Amino acid sequence: MSTNIISNPISKPLKIAFAGTPEIAKIVLEHLLNSGFNVSLVLTQPDRPRGRGNKVSGSPVKQLALARGIDNVLQPVSFKHDAQQSLDVIRALNPDIIIVVAYGLILPLELLTIPRLGCVNIHVSLLPRHRGAAPIARSILAGDRHSGVTIMQMDAGLDTGDVLLQEKVNIEADDTAGTLHDKLAIVGSRLIVDYLNQFEQIVPQPQSDIGISYAHKIEKSEAKIDWSNEAVVIERHIRGFNPIPGCFTYLDDNLVKIWQAKVVDTDAALSAAVNGVIAGTVIKMGEEGIFVVCGSGTILLILQLQAAGKNRQLVRDYVIGHGDLLGNIFS
Repeated sequence: MSTNIISNPISKPLKIAFAGTPEIAKIVLEHLLNSGFNVSLVLTQPDRPRGRGNKVSGSPVKQLALARGIDNVLQPVSFKHDAQQSLDVIRALNPDIIIVVAYGLILPLELLTIPRLGCVNIHVSLLPRHRGAAPIARSILAGDRHSGVTIMQMDAGLDTGDVLLQEKVNIEADDTAGTLHDKLAIVGSRLIVDYLNQFEQIVPQPQSDIGISYAHKIEKSEAKIDWSNEAVVIERHIRGFNPIPGCFTYLDDNLVKIWQAKVVDTDAALSAAVNGVIAGTVIKMGEEGIFVVCGSGTILLILQLQAAGKNRQLVRDYVIGHGDLLGNIFS
């Protein structure tokens, strides 16, 4: 994106507050600290049960903040009922700017107006496309060829503020939500440092009224595979829901998660094999994988899966202990 530039020198070091919760926010915060910026206060969500043992622990951002000597960590449950003390602390600090990355709480207008430079959000899409909670997964589900990072001036709307900086990131054919997350985290970390180093030279640009879409929160039920969909749609779902929540299906009433697959170009033999076959049926299997019929006679080749209670494994290893699956139906 082209940005209008005006010429003014940076006057003094910024007093920064940071709001974020998950791993992507931790990566950004770490890059800010490593780049020499002074983060005086951190906002993050309350401690919650995490991991397989459901042990209560702080968010990735909280853990990093404490490890780097930032003791001023606020964890309001919401900004509707219990946040007055947090707002008073922020107001007393009087930060120049609050940087927000996947915080998970809606910031009230009262908070947005405290910093002299306002609140600046790192949003992992090319706004106005994929406003909302789950832009990474939604971009893969939609079959987008690229995503990106937007540095945005926050306002009272949902990701509707002026654009400060943007950078496009390609979505490769084998990208999952996990790999795309990592690429966007790196770009976002660099882009926010670019902004902080030149904010006085950047003229905000209103978002376009064209191409607006919303990336609604992912529901676990969406990850259940509907084999009546065409293979290309199912393959996108498998990548878009990897690693969370993970696409799942059932085989002989047993839960199976599918972690990697690809669409198969059908030849004459495969085309004949799918004729009249129910979607979800295994029509071929072996070391190369499990071939499953999908909607419109398309075929998906499963490459990596996970049986309930087991670790992920390549299909060539899975089939060794599961006999002949030909004719079995994923449901």
